[in-house]
Amino acid sequence: MFRSQFKVFDVHGHLPYRLVLGNNKRHESVARYGAERSERMRLTWDFPDATIAENDSENENTPLIDRWAKELDKYGIGGLNFLTALDNDNLADHLASHPDRFTGFAHHAIEDAGAEEELRRAVNELGLKGYKLFGPLTSIPFDDPSLTPVWTFLAEKKLPVLIHFGLLGHAGGIAHHPNISPLAIFNTAREFPDIPFIIPHFGAGYFQELLHLCWSCPNVYVDTSGSNQWMRWMPYELTLEFALRKTYELIGPERIIFGTDASGFPRGYPYRYLQDQVRACRELRFGEEDIENIFGNNARRLLGLELPPNTITKKSDIASQA
Repeated sequence: MFRSQFKVFDVHGHLPYRLVLGNNKRHESVARYGAERSERMRLTWDFPDATIAENDSENENTPLIDRWAKELDKYGIGGLNFLTALDNDNLADHLASHPDRFTGFAHHAIEDAGAEEELRRAVNELGLKGYKLFGPLTSIPFDDPSLTPVWTFLAEKKLPVLIHFGLLGHAGGIAHHPNISPLAIFNTAREFPDIPFIIPHFGAGYFQELLHLCWSCPNVYVDTSGSNQWMRWMPYELTLEFALRKTYELIGPERIIFGTDASGFPRGYPYRYLQDQVRACRELRFGEEDIENIFGNNARRLLGLELPPNTITKKSDIASQA
């Protein structure tokens, strides 16, 4: 799939966390509908049934982060960036066991009092390398003056911020919110060009808006993560190949970042998402340098990680060293 020296780095994984969608009080019929749609997707992708306990005594006694390390070894993945956990301290505790394999982002509500202080602590004391937010769960505009101290700190550190926009949750989840479109970050991205903003899932239903944002803001990156099932519910035909081609044509390979949305067991690492995306890139005739950038090196550069041996040096890097 890749040249022998290259190892994939996945920018988008999750440790267990609490996702509260609004007031979290869904009518029984909506909850049942969501469960039915989730089961249909599980069968489509042939994923394990998460409601059935695993009959594996070895795994039961293995720390969760060690299980993830085994998953990376199983599929030859170089590293995985976790975006969430129960809290920032919990995430840092997990990462401490395998600092060479895993990185993590801070995740806490940006509008809460003390958000900047907590972010500084997460970065400076816990060693986290970015910030994860959910647009449809953020109650105020991203360009609200109260958030300026947070953005200023991120810009000073040039830390990446990954923000989920678009549909959120399983079927029956959030489909409407003032901050659901990637364009909700437009003013902030323009004001703070030193912050790399990463938008996952090709915008999760807001692909055109994401492309418009990318056209205007050179500090916006596209994360390819997940099954991208939302493409099936667009009013026009949209495929993974089409999304990759359009994104590539607009922003080039340097601002496309691979992810899977890996989120737990018994499913484990969703390797087929990686296979599907590599297949699409090769069918589109992306070059080897482009593929290595997309599937690991772009993320490594943003996170300040060491590049693998024999990495093809970008022309822009050569020019900056001349």
